[in-house]
Amino acid sequence: MDHARTILRQRTRRRYRDRKPLKGTAERPRLSVFRTHKHIYAQVIDDASGKTLAAASSVDRQLRDAVAFGGNKQAAEVIGKAVAERAKAAGVTKVCFDRGSFKYHGRVAALADAARAAGLEF
Repeated sequence: MDHARTILRQRTRRRYRDRKPLKGTAERPRLSVFRTHKHIYAQVIDDASGKTLAAASSVDRQLRDAVAFGGNKQAAEVIGKAVAERAKAAGVTKVCFDRGSFKYHGRVAALADAARAAGLEF
């Protein structure tokens, strides 16, 4: 089996396993994080209605100037703060954190800490 295919299969299995107990509700939506080597993305999702309540990423036009490169911790902190502010503007203060298939380490942890510092509870 191809190495890249094996890694992708492991990531997919890890994502489904970690997301199974998480359900975003209207009272407590899910803060989903996705990262690539160049960018990082965050969404606040209400799974009951299937709607995204707030989102921020390193490719947003408003945030592109504040982020020199989207694949580092500084960018993750900016995105975490932005998604928290947008979520609070949408009336969300409590979320459940969905790290996807990524370890709670590095950029993912930096995004979470910045979102907590900006006022989101999880």
